[in-house]
Amino acid sequence: MFNRLREDIASIIERDPAARTSWEVLTCYPGLHAIVMHRWASWCWRRGLKWLGRFISQLARWFTAIEIHPGATIGRRVFIDHGFGVVIGETAVVGDDCTIYQGVTLGGTSLSKGAKRHPTLGKGVIIGAGAQVLGGFAVGDGAKVGSNAVVVKEVPAGATAIGNPAHIVQKDAGRQREEATARVFAAYGVTLSSGEDPLATALHRLIDHAAAQDQQMQTLVAALRKAGVDCTQLAEAGRIDPDQLNKLVE
Repeated sequence: MFNRLREDIASIIERDPAARTSWEVLTCYPGLHAIVMHRWASWCWRRGLKWLGRFISQLARWFTAIEIHPGATIGRRVFIDHGFGVVIGETAVVGDDCTIYQGVTLGGTSLSKGAKRHPTLGKGVIIGAGAQVLGGFAVGDGAKVGSNAVVVKEVPAGATAIGNPAHIVQKDAGRQREEATARVFAAYGVTLSSGEDPLATALHRLIDHAAAQDQQMQTLVAALRKAGVDCTQLAEAGRIDPDQLNKLVE
């Protein structure tokens, strides 16, 4: 037990630049307290002491504001940073070296008892603050979920998911972990190098392309009229205002 505790403390100091000493982590990090109490609750739960397991998890919730069902499976070196409002459901599985920020829910969408209702996180997954991961699917090794994302379907290994509903914006399945300096601290699960949403970028490009096509059509119609071609049968269409459309996408 003490070896696991030392391992947890070391992983927190490695990943959190605000952590200064082992004593500070041991006494002031509710995420660590919640993980330790979950191990006690899980030990009782798996030995048939269901009520005692739930009672210990309830105590952990009172003291840490982190709710982990005793039936959930939590791997090694899991770091719940800040942690306030985190909820992890009964059939959830959290892999080794995962990082979970405050306000995260690993929840279920099914009412079937005995079914796999909650998500499975692979190794090294980062779940950003306020994200909701809902359902019995898998989030692959090394994946990231951005802040306030709502994930309702599988996330491939090495991918980054953002938005509501979440969509994949980055995927590198062959690289499960980034370089050491990048993986020790990812700001709330969002590490897009450009800082832009590729979906919005694509929409801006489509709007610009449509505006260019509209301009070409107007030039063509003007040339036909100058050449004496009757264009009165052409339906009058409103001009595209690219600036207004781009503002809607922003």
